[in-house]
Amino acid sequence: MTDKLKTLRSRIDAIDERLVRLLNERTKHVLDIGKIKQAAGEEIYAPEREEAVLRRIAGGNKGPLTNESLRAIYREIMSSALALEKPLVIAYLGPEATYSHMASVRKFGASLRYEPLPNIADVFTEVAKGRADYGVVPIENSTEGAVTHTYDMFIHSELKVCAQGILLIRHNLMSAGRREQIKKLYSIPQVFAQCRQWLQLNMPHTELVEVSSSSRAAQIAKEDPSAGALASELAAEMYRLTIHDRHIQDSSENVTRFLVIGRKSPPRTGDDKTSIMFSVKDRVGALYDCVASFKKFKINMTKIESRPNRQKAWEYYFFVDFLGHADDARVKKALAELARHTMFVKVLGSYPNANG
Repeated sequence: MTDKLKTLRSRIDAIDERLVRLLNERTKHVLDIGKIKQAAGEEIYAPEREEAVLRRIAGGNKGPLTNESLRAIYREIMSSALALEKPLVIAYLGPEATYSHMASVRKFGASLRYEPLPNIADVFTEVAKGRADYGVVPIENSTEGAVTHTYDMFIHSELKVCAQGILLIRHNLMSAGRREQIKKLYSIPQVFAQCRQWLQLNMPHTELVEVSSSSRAAQIAKEDPSAGALASELAAEMYRLTIHDRHIQDSSENVTRFLVIGRKSPPRTGDDKTSIMFSVKDRVGALYDCVASFKKFKINMTKIESRPNRQKAWEYYFFVDFLGHADDARVKKALAELARHTMFVKVLGSYPNANG
């Protein structure tokens, strides 16, 4: 048995040596491509190329590694290369250990610099002023719906959506002391709402206290043994808290969609999504005519959301997601048709239709 283990470990060591050599060789090619792109004034981060690589790797995978595991491995390989090409800064809705933080690292890997910011407006501002290369902001939750502040920021911003990510949300009960010591429970309103049934069944008499973020809740719990927090596993790890109950959200399919914002949208991949906004003319059937523009050219709308015009009462902006890229011929025709029925149309961005 000992000889067999030695033989297998020797083979693993030899493979590791080859892997290191090949990874460095791959990275050198990436750096050469980065120099060409920088000389041409192009963006270093290419969501369309990234998604193409991940799909190709998954398509050729014969196991035993899962596609999800391979995506995670390649995410870090690409993150390391990006960090060498250019020290990218990723702004996100902070503080550290929030779900926005987790979504950012899941999208870009651990090798880049992350900048937590106190609100969504600051994320847009940092990217617009060039102090951050990209921003990561929540746009909707499967349980609680749209993140209206993010939609409102797009109304006056010239930034573009260049990628999206889907994060499975898992809430956990944690504290620094014993579970029975918890007298007050801290988190944000959305988390309390997503755990409403569990709280009614398991902690009906515990006082719920709203704070600015789930990470702030974990920080309070660290300082007070009688305080509990509903937060992520990352927050528990960061603040060294004990998790008493895991995955207590009412829905097992609780997911949040995040958008990556930047200064340019990527080119088409053949499997893309586009986000737009428009304002309708004040007449009977105006919105119907707008929606019919997509049906006419057989374009699948995946979401529509309305937001009030804060400068004029009873007027609304509409935000629409649909499958396709703004450079697709059918999409161009649909947008031209849509423009006939609207006050204005603004393309917020086209990006790979990926869930990673």
